[in-house]
Amino acid sequence: MTVVDGDKPRPRRVRKESPFVALRTALTAWLSRPLASFHLVLALTGILTVIGAVMVLSASSVASYNPKTGSGVYALFSRHLMFVALGGIVFWVGLRVRLERVRRMSATMTVVCLGLLLLVLTPLGSTVNGSQGWFKLGVFTFQPVEAAKVALAFWGAHILVIKYNVLHQWRHLLVPVVPVALLMFALVMLQPDLGGTITLAVVLLGLLWFAGAPKRLFGVILAGGLSGVLVLAIIAPYRLARVMSFLSPDADTSAEGFQANQAKLALADGGLFGKGLGQGASNWGYLPNVQNDFIFALIGEELGFVGCAVVLALFAGVAVVGLRIATRNIDPWIRIVAGTLTVFLVAQAAINIGYVVGLLPVTGVTLPLISYGGTSLVITMLIMGVLANAARHEPEAVAALRSHGPGKFGRLLRLPAPDPYRPPSSRKGTRGAGT
Repeated sequence: MTVVDGDKPRPRRVRKESPFVALRTALTAWLSRPLASFHLVLALTGILTVIGAVMVLSASSVASYNPKTGSGVYALFSRHLMFVALGGIVFWVGLRVRLERVRRMSATMTVVCLGLLLLVLTPLGSTVNGSQGWFKLGVFTFQPVEAAKVALAFWGAHILVIKYNVLHQWRHLLVPVVPVALLMFALVMLQPDLGGTITLAVVLLGLLWFAGAPKRLFGVILAGGLSGVLVLAIIAPYRLARVMSFLSPDADTSAEGFQANQAKLALADGGLFGKGLGQGASNWGYLPNVQNDFIFALIGEELGFVGCAVVLALFAGVAVVGLRIATRNIDPWIRIVAGTLTVFLVAQAAINIGYVVGLLPVTGVTLPLISYGGTSLVITMLIMGVLANAARHEPEAVAALRSHGPGKFGRLLRLPAPDPYRPPSSRKGTRGAGT
């Protein structure tokens, strides 16, 4: 049979990749890079800090202006920038310090924080918003419970790693971590500070979870915790009023339920894209102290649903990256610390956003990196620095940094090369700690 030119087979067309598939492939390739976690922590910290500075400027300009004292519209914003600068230094310290040294100092840090929690209850402490939980040092204020959360995470992880081989025994799993945590709870509740106690409890639960505690233990702890919160809410009139306003938000919109109702109105006024920066009515006293605990409501009012979605996506990114760092590390202490600190940050953000949108009672917890600066902002930046440091201790990152050099960020920040993890020697017939 004769084949004519028209019968020749035609070349097959190559199907082009869809943009979604190409983007997913590029993202997967980028995430497989040794320092991807480190760069993500830097990016998330920077973006959230910038958003926080912009929103604090918008929220505080009216509240800052006071002709009687001579303070201008940038007074609170200037203080916030001062805390951001201090937080940047602390971030660098958390990123540069040797994690082995942090672990060795964790017991000392815990003892110091317990001493500060005792001292703040004496006349040396100051009362802010009904809670005697602050030290005032000139223009600076310090809240020791924020430092206690980080110290508990460092020291608790250290103890649980040491006791790894005997954690199947309840007395070794719970002692001494749980008694020390309960002592911290008691000292914080004496201030009283329910929000600080709840976030401390999140740290304890994170430690036990990442140490591999039995699931039934968490049921017992949660049941006891809910019972304790209920008792504390009943015995304190102002807490009981908050709970009742949460259960019946429309019963009294001018007293305890005022801020919660105003926050919902601000979110509703924002619509899809918001009114624009500086255009929200919350700035003019309709939502008191909007730059602190209720700044998410202002984000919804001025940036709309889109702005709220961006903030939620960024905190979801913190959760994913933090847990990625925890799972990719082989040092058991770093795994527990990274996982616990990540859960703490994301839980604090969830509690704040939860009571702003009306899903939880108001507890006075700040939105990490976004609310008006202070001890919480500085400690949060320390935590992000430690997470970035832990990201540089992933095995692939260690190999890349030791073979190819510190890279641009490492040279700029003068970061030392991390040491590879060496498991502790184990006795014959036993497993090494943190296998």
